Amino acid sequence: MAVTEVQNRENREGAESKVPEARSDQRAADKARGQGRGDLVTGQGRTEIADHVVAKIAGMAAREVRGVHAMGGGAARAFGAVRDRIASTAGGDSDAGSASRGVSVEVGETQAAVDIDLVVSYGVSIPDLASAVRRNVVGAVERMTGLEVTEVNISVDDIQLPDDEPDDSGDDAPRVR
Repeated sequence: MAVTEVQNRENREGAESKVPEARSDQRAADKARGQGRGDLVTGQGRTEIADHVVAKIAGMAAREVRGVHAMGGGAARAFGAVRDRIASTAGGDSDAGSASRGVSVEVGETQAAVDIDLVVSYGVSIPDLASAVRRNVVGAVERMTGLEVTEVNISVDDIQLPDDEPDDSGDDAPRVR
């Protein structure tokens, strides 16, 4: 390899490694001036965001990603289905608990950490799906709440196989007429 090629590569690598530092320095400067995500705590008061609000935002953002079949572990999905059935027969809002099903959060004054349990669709690349879910959740929570998301932990609890799909073809003859 020629000397100039090595120098060019070193210059590119040096420039790339400085970019994230510059962004984090800019973010720190913005926070010190009261701009950016630091708007939840100001000289005029504090804005508190409840855990379940952040959980609903994270749950909805995770569901938007193609390849997420369902949210929550097996027990959480079963319990949620029973709860939704009871709520719908009692005239309640059956979607109230489903938005945050499979999501748990910790919310501080300016930061949040998110844990998500997923069921993925068969054939989807799980690492790519997890990356897309993280990106979507971080973007939605930070944009809507102003909280800095420190981590998004994803647990894949099950995979939805094509054979597991319910048969809704309607071709079966009714048992009773």
